[in-house]
Amino acid sequence: MKIAIHHSPGSFSDRWIEYCKARAIPYKIVNAYRSDIVQQVEDCDAFMWHHHHGNYKDTLFAKQLLYSLQTAGKKVFPDFNTGWHFDDKVGQKYLLEAIGAPLVPSYVFYTKKEALDWIEKTTFPKVFKLRGGAGASNVKLVRTKNDARKFVNRAFGKGFPQFGKMTYLRERYKKWRNGKDSFIGVCKGFYRLIVPTEFSKMHSREKGYAYFQDFVPDNETDFRVKVLHGRCWGFQRKVRKGDFRASGSGDLIFDNSQLPIEMVKIALTTAQKLSLQSVAFDFIIDKANHKFLIVEMSYGFGFDKGETEHGYWDTSLNFHTEKFNPFGWMVDDVINDDLYVRL
Repeated sequence: MKIAIHHSPGSFSDRWIEYCKARAIPYKIVNAYRSDIVQQVEDCDAFMWHHHHGNYKDTLFAKQLLYSLQTAGKKVFPDFNTGWHFDDKVGQKYLLEAIGAPLVPSYVFYTKKEALDWIEKTTFPKVFKLRGGAGASNVKLVRTKNDARKFVNRAFGKGFPQFGKMTYLRERYKKWRNGKDSFIGVCKGFYRLIVPTEFSKMHSREKGYAYFQDFVPDNETDFRVKVLHGRCWGFQRKVRKGDFRASGSGDLIFDNSQLPIEMVKIALTTAQKLSLQSVAFDFIIDKANHKFLIVEMSYGFGFDKGETEHGYWDTSLNFHTEKFNPFGWMVDDVINDDLYVRL
């Protein structure tokens, strides 16, 4: 088995290469951005690419390339089941509803009239989201019908930029005030008011749909729960000060043994039903109805120092206290399908 790896420094590929070297696994560095990428991987049995939602080139063709190679018989990471819904909250809504997973109640509209009619009948607050974005970007709390109408009018009018310059500046400022970032971060926020990101320059505005989720109150944290190879781990993220969002807060609580066991079971079962190689679920707790609800999911995820030192759960719901290497599990998955333990 020879693995082709597209190397992006700072991505999963750093650790994939390290793992292959340590275990003498044959691998080859390739460049997915070259037109001859299909020829580059001809002598390989598998292709791995940690493509990123914030790289405009990746969003243009990463999924298409991966699925093409998978169709041709190569093992890929992420494969179709794992990656087609990446950075697509609307797609995730349909997918999770289709298998009966406990998703936060979600609503999508493709006409302005339908959205405005729904606003008159529903209750508030609600959460308005664009289909893409991470770290709680493109996520807004909508407190009133009037606010909801404004979002809908914009969604079916001029739309929303892929990168919110003022939102970015405010996030940087909040992190600096809360001691989570240096003042250099604030300066970067001011810089982006003048110089847009490459991604925002290359992508058109988001428009033509409106997506809302129910607001679930009384959550001081959310849970980021990850599943690989039928093994599960995660952590809590404290909600930002003066905010309703936890994603991107950087205020984490590591103690995998304290993850609610029902949440672990839901994560493992959902990953198995969807045949996912890799997934990170964001959960919140509906305390009024005593339910664990999935907010969204992603094949790729941020990785925090010390995250692998707090054990993991297996499919039998046994807890293992040893350290682990999830990036090695990813490599193992493309080498041997049987390593994914089925529920």
